[in-house]
Order: sequence, then C-alpha cells, then structure tokens
Amino acid sequence: MDRLLRLTSSSGAGAGGNTDVPVVDTAEQVYISSLALLKMLKHGRAGVPMEVMGLMLGEFVDEYTVRVFDVFAMPQSGTGVSVEAVDPVFQARMLEMLRATGRPEMVVGGLSFEALSERAVAVVVDPIQSVKGKVVIDAFRLIHPNIVAINTDPRQTTSVLGHLTKPSIQALIHGLNRHYYSISINYRKNELEQRMLMNLNKKSWIDGLTLTDYHQHGTQNQETVKDMVNLAKNYDKALEEEEKMSAQELAIKNVGKQDPKRHLEEKVDVLMTRNIVQCLGAMLDAIVFK
Repeated sequence: MDRLLRLTSSSGAGAGGNTDVPVVDTAEQVYISSLALLKMLKHGRAGVPMEVMGLMLGEFVDEYTVRVFDVFAMPQSGTGVSVEAVDPVFQARMLEMLRATGRPEMVVGGLSFEALSERAVAVVVDPIQSVKGKVVIDAFRLIHPNIVAINTDPRQTTSVLGHLTKPSIQALIHGLNRHYYSISINYRKNELEQRMLMNLNKKSWIDGLTLTDYHQHGTQNQETVKDMVNLAKNYDKALEEEEKMSAQELAIKNVGKQDPKRHLEEKVDVLMTRNIVQCLGAMLDAIVFK
C-alpha cells in the first residue's frame, strides 16, 4: 500500500500535486548485532574466492531504524558478474525451522527480497580487506525505477547522518545514487554481546595443559638457543664498546639499533616459560593417564 501511495505521489509531484506520504530519509540507519556481523565475516571468509549469499533476520523498528539480529547462509554463490537466484524453498524452510526454535524475526535483507519489501536492504562485506582490523562493510537499497524515471530525489534529507561518508569514484561509476543508495550502518551491543566478544579469544586453564608436539618443541628450542648465542655475542661486543664511549655517546648508542640485552632477556623468558609448561604438562599427563 505504501508503495502505491508513493508512486501516486511521485506522479502527482510531476503534475504539481502534493500528498502527505512517508518518504525514506537519509537519516535511516541499519543496526547490526555482533552475532550477525561475526556470522557474516565467517561465512564470507569461508567462501573466498567466490561470493556467497545469505539472508538477514530482524525488524523494521521505525522509519529511521532497521535492526538485524541474526543471519543465515544460503546455498547460492556467485561472482562479481553474476549471482545465482535465491532458492525460495530453502528460504521458507529455514524461516519455518527458525520460528520453531523461537526466532520469529522476519527477513529484512537479501537479494530478490526487494519485491516483497521496499525497505529491504543489501549488506555487502569484504572479508579480504576486513582482516586488517577494520570491517569493510556497507548497506545499500535499490531506487525504484519509477522514481528514477521522473528524476526526483528518492530520499528526503533531515540530518547529516546519510552524508557523513563520502562515496568513492568507483561507487559512483557503478551507479551509486542513480540505481541504488547507501545507508549508514551502526552497531549497538548489549551486555550479553559484550561478554560474548570479551570471551571470544579468552584462554582457559585447559590451554596451559595442552602439550606441543615434541618435534616442533625441540625445533623451537633449537632456534631460540641459536638466537640467544648470537645475542650474547652482540651483547659482549656492546659491553666492550661501552668502555670506550663517553657519557653522551652511551645515552644515544641504542637509538635506532637493536638492544641485545633486552632481546636476550626476552628470549630467555620465552625459552624458560615454554619448557616449564611443557615439562609440567607432560608430568601431569603421565600421572593422570597412567
């Protein structure tokens, strides 16, 4: 119904008419949960070098907010040129099973879903560039062809939220703001999600009892001892040079150079810690599994 009203108002606008209908705003934001973002990155990374697809579950809170709670993968893949069509049977079956497990959220994004909901969004994640520490992600929505035909702005502007990120020249060449527009993405974490992220790579006491392969352990010890021998020689040479230096030269002798004493202390600490943990773990395993 909203689509019909909008199309009617668009036609009326070209003829000088004016009707009060809801218009998409540039202040609209997509809030993605931490769980959904982790699943997107994991799914995208597993599909390299192919492009993978999935559907997002969430809700349309109001005219300015789209919340994404969870995502699930689709069995389709594609390239930068073509993408397989979404399997409607798999989608319906997956939604039915999610409702049975207490997940009643609706689909708020995914390819070909634009025909069912004009507010559906498409989120694109680059798993290759995201490994650098910053998630490369963006959300888009198609512009209705009728709005493009009458050459009107698809969104009204009431704030600067939609204009904080300057589009790249590549995006403009590929049709940004002509065939589709970008939507701001935000992240809002609750207490449980914060605890989940804090415990994601947290080590437990069991990790300290895990034994390293003995061949690998011996190779690491051999390499560390060789480094320690070289550092000890450099440290002995540095002590001989310090006896001939003045106080001013001693203050700047290690600037821009490797400090053999500090590196030697680090190697000794690593070697002792590694061997103590390995010996204690081996003795405990021998007693427990005897």
